[in-house]
Amino acid sequence: MGNIAQETRWLDATAQAALVRNKEVTASELAEAAIARIEQINPAINAVNILWFNHGRELAKQVDASNPTTPFAGVPFLLKDLHTMYEGQHISQGNKALKEANYIATSDTTLVSRFKQQHLIFLGRTNSPEFGSLPVTEPEAWGETRNPWNTNFTPGGSSGGAAAAVASGMVPIAHASDGGGSIRVPASCSGLVGLKVSQGRISVGPSRLETNLGVELAVSRSVRDIAALLDAVHGPGVGDTVIAPPPLRPYVNELTTHPGKLRIGFVQSHFNGSPIHKECATAVNDAAHLLESLGHHVELAFPAAINDPKAGGRFMTLWSTNMATSRQSISTMLGREATTNDIELVNWVMAEYSSKVSALDYALAINESGVYRRAVQQWWEDGWDILLTPTLAAPPLAIGVSANNPNDPMAPLKIAGEWMGFTAQFNTTGQPAISLPLHMTADGLPVGVQLVGAYGREDILIALAAQIEAAAPWADLTPNI
Repeated sequence: MGNIAQETRWLDATAQAALVRNKEVTASELAEAAIARIEQINPAINAVNILWFNHGRELAKQVDASNPTTPFAGVPFLLKDLHTMYEGQHISQGNKALKEANYIATSDTTLVSRFKQQHLIFLGRTNSPEFGSLPVTEPEAWGETRNPWNTNFTPGGSSGGAAAAVASGMVPIAHASDGGGSIRVPASCSGLVGLKVSQGRISVGPSRLETNLGVELAVSRSVRDIAALLDAVHGPGVGDTVIAPPPLRPYVNELTTHPGKLRIGFVQSHFNGSPIHKECATAVNDAAHLLESLGHHVELAFPAAINDPKAGGRFMTLWSTNMATSRQSISTMLGREATTNDIELVNWVMAEYSSKVSALDYALAINESGVYRRAVQQWWEDGWDILLTPTLAAPPLAIGVSANNPNDPMAPLKIAGEWMGFTAQFNTTGQPAISLPLHMTADGLPVGVQLVGAYGREDILIALAAQIEAAAPWADLTPNI
């Protein structure tokens, strides 16, 4: 190959791994190519906030020396700066105090261990909002991450750094996590594939609980990358509290399996009937017509139980408690009590809000979420296969729209709640959902559509997503940055 950095820039992870496996390039050459792209592109978009270039070079040398046969051996990779403890390496959780303290993790999380077993080449961490609390990536600690398609706009969040890095061609795939939409939102904003797996599909051990809202996997340029990575890392860890039913066969087998004629419901407005941005309505309507042309039964329909006026309050009870837990975790990591100088205003206010929530309130929210979960999932049990929605209610937001506001500390959450009208519900229900890049606005910004499957049915989502990707391919759509 000539200019490896340019020739591999838009190849997905599966293709890059094949180059190493076939000895067309070395893992070290791929690593240097990714490092060159990060050095060239990152100053404009601020996607990668913590650099591990020398560590990555050492990992690449090990791959070149041992020639492992794992599916992603030698592929450049980035970890989100949230939750993913990597022994001996810095993590900040998007927090300025942990950044300044240069906190170093003392062990690996279960998922990081599984990533390591794949012989991925870790080159650093991607920017995340503090504690992953917002759907934009503009932490005070590291500054805003910008969308490669138009740097005046956000790539979404909380996995915004991951999405911007993949969308700009720095790396082909990057770790991402999702507690209310944080994989699907940036996938939509950045023109990528983002799968939120079923609750309990991938262990979040050893220190987090599968019963909480968050799950982890990645954002990528292709469905096949997501399927192969899910094959590599799914399954329970020691002591997991929720364990999704195992797949009947490898997920990569679904890539070439016809999904059959599916019964698909879709929405072209918010679940309560209020309108969404015309570009998002166009995206979902075009997707519905595409699915019809592929032989599926498609009609306007969705679970009536999903439009629950109490759902927002329950989510806030749980989410604010998560913020209080994060604040306590920061205190433990710092070795002192965290103060208002250490934590961003919106997160401090949310953590304080949790003090108004009694143990009974929290228990009721958990119980009511279980009732809600069963009521919503019943729709799939009643014979529907897929729910099609816009991923977001509007195209990407402008940088700064959702910034901390001293005059209205909850303003970022209010904006997020309106914009993210289709994602957090499925963190509560625990169902898998995937965002696909099927639309571009008139001014060149990506808009995703979301497919939601029954609990545990990532197989159907992957088969359908692969069918859609073949019918309406997006691999050649790349930003000019």
